[in-house]
Amino acid sequence: MSSVDMTTRAKWLNRLSFRNISAIYIFIAIFAIFSIVTPRTFLQQGVWRTLLDAQSITVIAAIAVMIPLVTGSFNLAIGAEIGFAGILVAVLQVKLGMPFMTAIPLTLLAGALIGLVSGLIITKGRIDSFIATLGLSSILLAGLAWMSSSKQIIGLQDGFRGIATGSFFGITVPTYVMVVVALIAWYVLERTSVGRRMYAAGYNPEGSRLAGVDVVRLKIGALVAGGFIAAVAGVLLTSRLNTGEPTVGPGLLLPALTAVFLGSTQFRGGRFNVWGTVLAVYVLATGIKGLQLIGSPPWISDLFNGVALLAAVGLSQWERVAGRASMIRRWLPRRRTSAPEKPEQSPVEERTPAH
Repeated sequence: MSSVDMTTRAKWLNRLSFRNISAIYIFIAIFAIFSIVTPRTFLQQGVWRTLLDAQSITVIAAIAVMIPLVTGSFNLAIGAEIGFAGILVAVLQVKLGMPFMTAIPLTLLAGALIGLVSGLIITKGRIDSFIATLGLSSILLAGLAWMSSSKQIIGLQDGFRGIATGSFFGITVPTYVMVVVALIAWYVLERTSVGRRMYAAGYNPEGSRLAGVDVVRLKIGALVAGGFIAAVAGVLLTSRLNTGEPTVGPGLLLPALTAVFLGSTQFRGGRFNVWGTVLAVYVLATGIKGLQLIGSPPWISDLFNGVALLAAVGLSQWERVAGRASMIRRWLPRRRTSAPEKPEQSPVEERTPAH
């Protein structure tokens, strides 16, 4: 076998290895198990169509979490941002009588402004992203409780509900929105210089700064983008429920974080990436749906996501350490072979005294 064939074979073995696409193998195992245990319900087309639609907003929330993480910033306020946007778009319609076509852009703008505020607090205020976004989350939760009086806001405009319930070719609008958001995020992160700088800023902020990368601007921009995308999720969630619900948004934080860290172990060897995140959302949702269909208690989803989050973070850290160790092993032989060899002295030269 030629060296080219061996290299190609090695690449395909790496791509198909459990370490690289473990979520796909886990999905196959879950699918096989629940297809045997509960075939009458698990294999129904309606179940899968509902799963595709129901998790589309979770995917959007996960991408909103992932983009700041690429630059090294945790955003623990994503759930509160989604809930705040959902209540805001309802308040603008019901209490202020604003047309939903005006309320939606204002809500998306508010989401971007919230991201801007969190970015400035983290970068200019020099507050750790954990603390900053946790504090901001509490403020947003207080704000949405004040706007809604901790009650559902009903009476949304008729056309607004059609945004999330409308479908084309049997696929709902939120699913299309999810695909568009994922494609844009993937293109920016993987195919542009901005994306490369974002990854560099998250991996080594000080080295990137010394190389001329504006790390502060990238962090702020990532949080603004995350806030905007979170507002998109909030609008879609309120449209689907046809009511401003003050309690559902914060519940998306845990599954979103779990999907992002599990997704980082897929395809890119420990690096946060869009398609790994999308895959992780649906693998986790499939497992939870299967457990629910066999009669598991309601708290099983929280338990499943919590265990999966711990496992995903552990795996992502292991992937990063393994990747760095592999890089060092590849680098050291090159250093040894490229080091200049000391010229051997002849016996005469060794005996000749220096003048």
